[in-house]
Amino acid sequence: MYYLKAEASFDSAHFLYGYEGKCSNIHGHRWKIEVTVQNAFLQRNGQQKGMIMDFSDLKRAVRLIAEHYDHSLIYEKNTLKSDTLECLKRDGFRLIEMPFRPTAENLARQFFTALKERGYRVSRVAVYETPENCAMYDEG
Repeated sequence: MYYLKAEASFDSAHFLYGYEGKCSNIHGHRWKIEVTVQNAFLQRNGQQKGMIMDFSDLKRAVRLIAEHYDHSLIYEKNTLKSDTLECLKRDGFRLIEMPFRPTAENLARQFFTALKERGYRVSRVAVYETPENCAMYDEG
């Protein structure tokens, strides 16, 4: 099996509604996404001969995900009071509502699914909240 890995980073904030501890408060991370794709075979012809795929295509896809989430507040649907949400929107804050708690685990699954739906042969996605700690998702 052959593997390629690409990564990108973004800065955003989140909070864990209902969590008993510091992470229930809005806080930020320098998130890092690592995406691994795989294939048992390499391209046999053309410009991508000898490759799984062009690295630049994979890097671009991962970078687009990072750019979408960069400098935003990621929050779980129905966890902000409507007046709070309206004030944040009115003041021009960039908000991304998710149908799930925005944990590293759930973001890893979200990014995995998004890339797979775009036709990438994703093996694993890791999402780092800190340089030392990450959550990974694969269909294992």
